[in-house]
Amino acid sequence: MVPAGYMAKRVCKKAEWLSVGLVTDIYSISGCISHDFADYIEYWKHNGFWLFNSPEIIREIAREESVDLAETSLFYYEVYDREFDGESWHPYEPEASFPTQILVPSSKQLEGFDVATFSCRNVPEHSPLSCNYLANEILTNTHCLFCSFDEAKTQLELGAFNNSEPGPYRIFAVYSVNWP
Repeated sequence: MVPAGYMAKRVCKKAEWLSVGLVTDIYSISGCISHDFADYIEYWKHNGFWLFNSPEIIREIAREESVDLAETSLFYYEVYDREFDGESWHPYEPEASFPTQILVPSSKQLEGFDVATFSCRNVPEHSPLSCNYLANEILTNTHCLFCSFDEAKTQLELGAFNNSEPGPYRIFAVYSVNWP
């Protein structure tokens, strides 16, 4: 796993569609259900993983654009350096035209592992566990995430995501962090 960056999100509590499991909220990396703090791409301050190098950059955008961060949670992500196309694993790297110099948090709490789709090759588009309701069929933790990297990788290789959103698929470690 390599550092990928930060995102502030408005965490959605358990969604009505989720009929089974222990899920109490959605910590997915995609912005479909637990929305990002803003439509941030237009500010062009993200890194090559389309996340942020530090929490301060998020705060800077929020100040400049009058975005209230009071109801957001801050997450830090690490990503597996290979992506799965539905059949095999391939290396990938962050977009080189964006500076990717991530400030690793001094304290972080691992919440689980998410799988996200990247058909456009930039932002995390969908997290099929929540976006496509796969958490109704696949065991997750209380945050609608896999408990381990190995579980996420195994489910991808077994084809559990093949009929959800188009890939490739990338595995992220999801950490909660306190706002500095």
